[in-house]
Amino acid sequence: MKRLLIAAAWCLATAAQAHEYWLMPSRFSAPAGERIGIGHRVGSGWPGEPLPRNPQRVVRFGLVDGRGERPIEGQAGDEPAGTVLLRTPGWSVAVYRSTASPVVLEAAQFESYLREEGLEHVVELRAARGQSLAPGRERFSRNAKALVAVGAAPAGAAAAVDRPLGLALELVAEADPHRLAGGGRFAVRLLLEGRPLAGVLVKAIAQDLAQPRIEKRSDAQGRVVFDLPAGGVWLVNAVHMSAAPAGGDYDWDSLWSSLTFELAR
Repeated sequence: MKRLLIAAAWCLATAAQAHEYWLMPSRFSAPAGERIGIGHRVGSGWPGEPLPRNPQRVVRFGLVDGRGERPIEGQAGDEPAGTVLLRTPGWSVAVYRSTASPVVLEAAQFESYLREEGLEHVVELRAARGQSLAPGRERFSRNAKALVAVGAAPAGAAAAVDRPLGLALELVAEADPHRLAGGGRFAVRLLLEGRPLAGVLVKAIAQDLAQPRIEKRSDAQGRVVFDLPAGGVWLVNAVHMSAAPAGGDYDWDSLWSSLTFELAR
């Protein structure tokens, strides 16, 4: 049964590759000493589809706290994908990185996906190469984070909430969710291999579907500031795509990044 679940998850992740992928803790705030689940989700926004744990896809799946990083435990086929014991008061960050996977999309579907994700430069490059009517051959990988508050609301500076954790494409929170009850200005930085990445479309999507989806481009410092209209769980997502080396089995390399967190209502 577990093997069937993993196969189904693989098919879903491949077919839905142009969708967001994020980590979903069973609780975004819990006391030290409590064990929580960390689920994997994929979709075009909330609620998303749960994905069971597939060890063949995992490069990194851990929890970072004030004492360092340790693996989020689990077995093949688990849903949620893993569980972890919260041990240190303050902010912990669940982090995930996947292996790279190839996918081929027919031309119209690929071009639509590129425009949806703000990748117009790839549309233009395909046109310049005479590839607009050719299938899109892509290799993609996932980079995901989730912020978890452990114990009482941390009272430290916002910089203590999150920091760069070495993902290939990474969203780093610059605001403290506990200071934004009911909504407010939430800043993130987008980093490519640790360096600011400008001009990328970054989306903020509320779990409460009555709230608007907010889209902005990262500035020269890789920074985006969202005016979030309400509390609750939010997903921030970004995609970076670049041309692959010539002569390979794919034409484009894409990196997907997500960050999930909860604001008090």
